[in-house]
Amino acid sequence: MSEPRTTTGLYFDGRSARAHAVRLRLGERLEIAGETARLDWSLLDLRAAETAPPLARIGHAEHPGSVEFEDAAFAEALAARCPDLRRTRGGTGLPRLVLWSVAAGVSVLLTAIYGVPAAANLLAPLVPPSLEARLGQAVDTQIVGLLGDPPLCEAPEARAVLDRLVGRLAETMALSPPPQVSVRRHATANALALPGTRVIILSDIITKAESADEFAGILAHEFGHVAARDPVRSVIRAGGTSFLLSLVLGDLTGSTVLVAVGQAAIAAGYSREAERAADRAAVAGVDRAGGDGRALAAILERITEKHDETPGGLTGFLRSHPYTAERAAAIRATPGDKTDAPPLLSEADWRTLRGICGSKDGKTPG
Repeated sequence: MSEPRTTTGLYFDGRSARAHAVRLRLGERLEIAGETARLDWSLLDLRAAETAPPLARIGHAEHPGSVEFEDAAFAEALAARCPDLRRTRGGTGLPRLVLWSVAAGVSVLLTAIYGVPAAANLLAPLVPPSLEARLGQAVDTQIVGLLGDPPLCEAPEARAVLDRLVGRLAETMALSPPPQVSVRRHATANALALPGTRVIILSDIITKAESADEFAGILAHEFGHVAARDPVRSVIRAGGTSFLLSLVLGDLTGSTVLVAVGQAAIAAGYSREAERAADRAAVAGVDRAGGDGRALAAILERITEKHDETPGGLTGFLRSHPYTAERAAAIRATPGDKTDAPPLLSEADWRTLRGICGSKDGKTPG
């Protein structure tokens, strides 16, 4: 029998977006141990998800959780000891399984490379605003559930300040009506643009912002995605065929679509060009509103210093985006578009906004 192997990784319970640091031990079973997780999985029940090397993601056939790691040797040992790792259901013979797998793989690959992105770019501008609004409301509910139902932050005075900031940025970025922005109390620095001109802000991004301009840059970046209708394109890519069928039938709130879309929105998986375009739009929008759009670079770098660019370790706002150093350099090099407009927020208003979740010092209550 082979000697047990160990490595470190991240465990996701399948009910929230929180990552738990764990140690993995591969022997006769896969043992997962951490401060908040202790599991013992049979090797026969392990299932691998499709990922880009060196990242590996392993789930359980009857368990919602999964683990991620970046140890190539550990992944090889796991594959050697788990012959059914790539199987999704009982087989009817290895040759037939291999042939079906190859055919399905080629079909999915061709569709993913050529079909779905092309369809997304063509269909996104054609989705009626009424359907997009229904989809946005449903996806909002789905994401809140995936995040563990964090409460809304609605301190009245802070909400009034936020509404003024949203209106000002929407005006400079030619967004009418202004996006619907909600703030949820959550210990993750994240900002999500959804279909239907919705934006979710998780409160830790406000805590980590050191100025109104930094937070405005985050907000305007998401507004840039809204203006370009990137969330709708992301929906089509994530939902694939399910979304296309739902669009034809006029029902964009089916569970198959929503689960894929909710997970895609949390992962913030836009293309690098879409991210660069949203950064440029954010800098210009904040500048025209009277702030310094290049402050966005500072908060990106600060978040990255505290969260290494490893699976699960990086905040949702940065994960799957271009490398932060590249983005920050491009943001700082963006030509200025300053106006004579008054400052975005006074110091008093900024302090008030930071207390939107009920904390006077702007820190997220535990």
